[in-house]
Amino acid sequence: MKINKAFKYRIYPNKEQLTLIHKTFGCTRFVFNRFLNQRIELYKNEEKSTTYVNQAKELTALKKDLTWLKEVDSVSLQSALRNLDTAFKNFFQKRAKYPRFKSKRNNIKSYTTKNTNNSIRIEGSMLKFPKLGLLKTKFHREIPRNHKILSATISQVPTGAYFVSITTEFEKEIIQVPSNGNIVGLDFSMKELFVSSENQRAKYPRFFRMLEAKLIKAQRKLSRMVRFSNNWYKQKTKVARIHYKIKNSRSDFLHKLSTQLVNKYNAIAIEDLNMKGMSQALKFGKSVSDNGWGMFIAMLKYKAELRGKQLVKIDRFYPSSKTCSICGAVKKDLKLSERVYTCECGNSIDRDLNASINIKNQGKLLLQY
Repeated sequence: MKINKAFKYRIYPNKEQLTLIHKTFGCTRFVFNRFLNQRIELYKNEEKSTTYVNQAKELTALKKDLTWLKEVDSVSLQSALRNLDTAFKNFFQKRAKYPRFKSKRNNIKSYTTKNTNNSIRIEGSMLKFPKLGLLKTKFHREIPRNHKILSATISQVPTGAYFVSITTEFEKEIIQVPSNGNIVGLDFSMKELFVSSENQRAKYPRFFRMLEAKLIKAQRKLSRMVRFSNNWYKQKTKVARIHYKIKNSRSDFLHKLSTQLVNKYNAIAIEDLNMKGMSQALKFGKSVSDNGWGMFIAMLKYKAELRGKQLVKIDRFYPSSKTCSICGAVKKDLKLSERVYTCECGNSIDRDLNASINIKNQGKLLLQY
């Protein structure tokens, strides 16, 4: 089975490389916007659409008139067209909104190129990249030898740092691991991220709340400055650094936690929650977003699949909190403020622990089918 995996590294371009990288950002943005506008006008005037192949031919002709497009990697321009084509496909298949024009003031700038004839390769402690030559790169982890490099994306984040994301492909035989009763149920917790059926609590540090006061102070200072002035850009970078620290701290915590769970259990049962609806209904938007539950589930899913293990999703309407984990009786009314579940059978248990045990039992039933 062929599997794709990405490796992200920090890069340190020199002045000449920086100039070419920013030229490529601008050229790919120009190509994307020009051909997006062409598609819009074509549909308005003639109610017709066009294809990637036709636009690729037009791009070749365009480069003869606009010679500055030849200064950058030609594959990156073709990738911009492919991205546009993919954006329209996602829109027509109702997976995304209508494609929008790209602005040079976007917080994140990037471009993608393909590996053709070994044009992207690692040479010692440097990364060989099309048009850029050898890039100084911080390889904090090694790409295995059996991984084939497919493409790479260079990006600049709001803090001003530059990164390269290398997409690789490798062969792996995935052997399905039977659960054998080694299953855990996870109940979402606003405060602790989750409570497991074994009463393990994630003890999520709430990274956003930890830096919220510092972020508010920095944003307030930014709002008082003249937009697009030198000081405004400096302060904007400071705000971006705080956001970036929150993001990286959250991602690191969730990666370590998800790896620990997938290594320990053969199956993990969770509820299929509507997080957006929950945050709007209960007015807990910041807390829900801070937890990163959706990111955590995505990590559990792909890590379990790579190991041949299972992630079982319980129906969101299953009354896990209202059901007694001992006798199975269901309470009609259970307030959110009631943190201890008490049943007529004599069962008195923490509300979240009770729910996680029910999720585990329901997961076992689903695995039997």
